[in-house]
Amino acid sequence: MAALSASPLQRFNFHGGLLPAATLVLIILMVIPIPAFLLDVGFIVNIMISLAVLMVALNVARPLDFSSFPAVLLFATLFRLSLNVASTRVVLVDGHTGPDAAGHVIEAFGSFMIGGDYVVGIFVFIILMIINLVVIAKGAGRVSEVSARFVLDALPGKQMAIDADLNAGLLTPDEAKRRRQEVATESDFYGSMDGASKFVKGDAIASVIILVISIVGGLVLGVVSHGMSIGDAASTYIHLAIGDALVAQIPALLLSIAAASIVTRVSSPLDLSGQIFEQFGSSRAWYPVAGILALIGVLPGMPNLLILSAAAGAGYLAFRLQKSERLAAEAPPEAAPVSTVSVDWDSVCDTAPLELKLGFGLVGLVDEQRGGTLMARITGIRKQLSKDLGFVIPVMRVRDEMNIPPNSYRIAVGGVEVASGELWPDDLLAIDSGELLNRIEGRPTKDPTFGLDAVWIPPAQRAEAIVAGYTVVDAPSVAATHINQIIKQAAHELFTVDEAQQLVDHVKESSPQLISSLTPAPLSMLSIAAICRALLAEAVPLRDFPRIAVAMADSARTESDPIQLVEDVRRRIGGLIVQTIAEVGTPLGVVTLDAQLEGLISQAVRAGQDANHPIEPKLANRIVESISDVASRLFGEGRNFAIVTSPLARRALSRLLAPHIPGVPVMSFLEIPESRAVEVLAVVGQSPAPTPALLEAAE
Repeated sequence: MAALSASPLQRFNFHGGLLPAATLVLIILMVIPIPAFLLDVGFIVNIMISLAVLMVALNVARPLDFSSFPAVLLFATLFRLSLNVASTRVVLVDGHTGPDAAGHVIEAFGSFMIGGDYVVGIFVFIILMIINLVVIAKGAGRVSEVSARFVLDALPGKQMAIDADLNAGLLTPDEAKRRRQEVATESDFYGSMDGASKFVKGDAIASVIILVISIVGGLVLGVVSHGMSIGDAASTYIHLAIGDALVAQIPALLLSIAAASIVTRVSSPLDLSGQIFEQFGSSRAWYPVAGILALIGVLPGMPNLLILSAAAGAGYLAFRLQKSERLAAEAPPEAAPVSTVSVDWDSVCDTAPLELKLGFGLVGLVDEQRGGTLMARITGIRKQLSKDLGFVIPVMRVRDEMNIPPNSYRIAVGGVEVASGELWPDDLLAIDSGELLNRIEGRPTKDPTFGLDAVWIPPAQRAEAIVAGYTVVDAPSVAATHINQIIKQAAHELFTVDEAQQLVDHVKESSPQLISSLTPAPLSMLSIAAICRALLAEAVPLRDFPRIAVAMADSARTESDPIQLVEDVRRRIGGLIVQTIAEVGTPLGVVTLDAQLEGLISQAVRAGQDANHPIEPKLANRIVESISDVASRLFGEGRNFAIVTSPLARRALSRLLAPHIPGVPVMSFLEIPESRAVEVLAVVGQSPAPTPALLEAAE
């Protein structure tokens, strides 16, 4: 019970011992006679509990804030029935002694409510029972039944929505866990309320049966056992029975009202009285009331003074409400209150490894209620890339940013914005395929993923653009393709020591000896993570991590230098690298370097072993230009290929080409398995034109 979770009543430790003891007392009340004084105390406590439950029910903001209500209703009903049984025993045993035989509470209720006429008391009891049973309890039971059905039907959808928000980064794992618990509590609560409403109905029926037993049994005992006349017995026992029934029926009515107010509530930050006063506090509602009452008040035969007074009161209330509304509209906006929340690390550190920032014009792309599909596509991208790369891609947090243009988006990795783009949600992007029959008019732009020329066009021009030779995609596909490329390129930045630990733990379940020979000796978890990041940086997936772990363990026995360790691991898993480039049964397309160019690069590497970029700048530029020309031609032909060089030059050449020709693997010839067929597609530096220039640049 959230509303009472922080209550001082906790110090009584109900769950520790008082509640079980109270339950035993309820049972004892049913079987052991108790004096009239204790009955008076029990009835007063019963009324007090019923009033307290009603007040709590009226003051909670949501039904779940009183989640213990079904259990409270059960124990309150048991307590009341226990008092009924105990009081009925006292009435039947000692009723002949007078109206105070069952205590002063029953006597007072009987005298006050029935006014000395037990027939009136019977009718009052029947009216209260009808109100409780037929009107309130039956209505509350129906609402509980329908609410429970709808809540249970909506449960799978709510769980899926939480999972989608978690995958999209809109929720943290702790928030998702709390949301799931709230959903489960809600379904349990309404299911319990559906059953708890039957307690009220059963209690009302039991009250009628107990009343009949008290009257019939009292008449029989009074006449037969105590020698009373029928009139005296009827007056005495019916007086006691009606008082007993009324003193129990009033708390039952209070609990029924509490149950009805709980199940008919809607979630709101205000309590029930706040909701009612807020929604009735409109002058537009009270002016018509005043007008209609005034019309009725002037009709002949009506209590004119009374109705016109009510009309005047409604009109005055409408006038005051309208004045308050006008003052509120004219008042300047209040300054935002100064935050007094303490600043912690969560407030200043954004730990989201992946983040998509959207301008407010693109929010509809991620709003599933408005038909947005980007969130589902991001989830699909994460699943597919996790399968391809061999580790779980972290969730991508998606949020709107007011400080970027409305139709722009930005992608951040580790808090650093690495890419951006512009989308027009209602238009289509027509990308220039390079083989256009004619050009179409549109908003010129660049494809954010590949940098190709493109135009934004309205959906009506889709068919025209396709016929003209354009590749046409919608805005969510443009963003999803860009996100997919960025995640692939940043895979090594997303792989942390925690991911390495998860990989190792997963393999340990099936190959414990392999992992024991790998870590903590000869390699620490930091070293394993560093090797994996180096592999991912050059697009080597970790899908077959057991084989990579074997290569790490073997290499670590002979190599201690981190750079050489990575190169040795690559040689040992060359087959894995090759199969990411060429399918099984097809030759591996390779681009090699001319012997003279190869020698220049090797010479530069030997001269600058500790340098990140040992190749002389002019030579480096010539190499990049030559390989870029070859790569562009092969990409245009749709060929997959790798650049193959010597083991000494491989790392330097890979670091040189990575920023300029991303996605092109650079391998050493030692990484290619002997059984794999190779097709040489081009030799860079072999033609007469580039070679002298390269040699001149080297000199």
